[in-house]
Amino acid sequence: MLNGKKRSYLKSMANGLKATSQIGKEGISQEFLEQLDDQLKARELVKVNILDNAGIDAKEAANAICESIRAEFVQAIGSKFTIYKKNNENPKIIFPGHEQAKAKVKENLPKKRLSKKEVNELIEKANKKKKKIKK
Repeated sequence: MLNGKKRSYLKSMANGLKATSQIGKEGISQEFLEQLDDQLKARELVKVNILDNAGIDAKEAANAICESIRAEFVQAIGSKFTIYKKNNENPKIIFPGHEQAKAKVKENLPKKRLSKKEVNELIEKANKKKKKIKK
């Protein structure tokens, strides 16, 4: 499910896209859905144009398509709509703030273990500091 920020980011990306598919008088067929699913696997974001002779509304068509191929509706403007489907195997779109996580660098810890004598000395130093602070 897309939240507002992700949807807004996809809208800005879709602004420069040209429609790669068209729905004509035949409407939404199984072949069209397969073609659109292949495009979504390759691009993740696809803009579709609905021709005047199709006789269907852009939002209704987008919602029907998204439901059948499990994609996300981004926007519909006039006779065009944009849909998004994440490619889990090879993602193309990385949302801001969702970059690849970096491994944390481990701090340099002492390589040798402290003996009981060294531990007791450290404890005594800490206790002396506490006594000085209290005075």
